[in-house]
Amino acid sequence: MNSLKMVGIALLVAGAIGLAYGSFSFTKQTHEAQVGPLTLSVEEKQTVNVPVWAGVGAMLVGGALLIFGGKRS
Repeated sequence: MNSLKMVGIALLVAGAIGLAYGSFSFTKQTHEAQVGPLTLSVEEKQTVNVPVWAGVGAMLVGGALLIFGGKRS
């Protein structure tokens, strides 16, 4: 299996996951202030929405790589 087919499979999987979940969230820790020996930090929960067109596009490109990636001219 060549590298283009592996990238195609990865894009298909990523596109399917993006369509299934629609968004993902993560916690970002920022340090706001240091006063002497005390450090005040803030944790922010951020959510990133995955657009439908990005998931579909990733699946289309992944499928195209699987179909046309192994052919040599």
